Amino acid sequence: SIKAIESSSKEDDTMWLTYWVVYGVFCIAESFSDLFLYWFPFYYAGKCLFLVWCMAPMPWNGSQVVYHTIIRPCFLKHHETVDNMASNISSKA
Repeated sequence: SIKAIESSSKEDDTMWLTYWVVYGVFCIAESFSDLFLYWFPFYYAGKCLFLVWCMAPMPWNGSQVVYHTIIRPCFLKHHETVDNMASNISSKA
């Protein structure tokens, strides 16, 4: 999905691809921190509000903000390493 977002051809799918990348990263992070976070009051209400903000059809929605401030810089920093690992794994398979 990140490769599709960063490709030169831009279409309407960029908004939803961005949402799914943010949602995937959020689910991975939540799987590690859910043991502690569910103790906080209104955690699930906050989670729901965050996901609604990420899906909101506006230019400053949560998925755009999170993707461009957190995920994209991390991806641009490490994408060559990930590509090399993926090609090594596919050649061994």
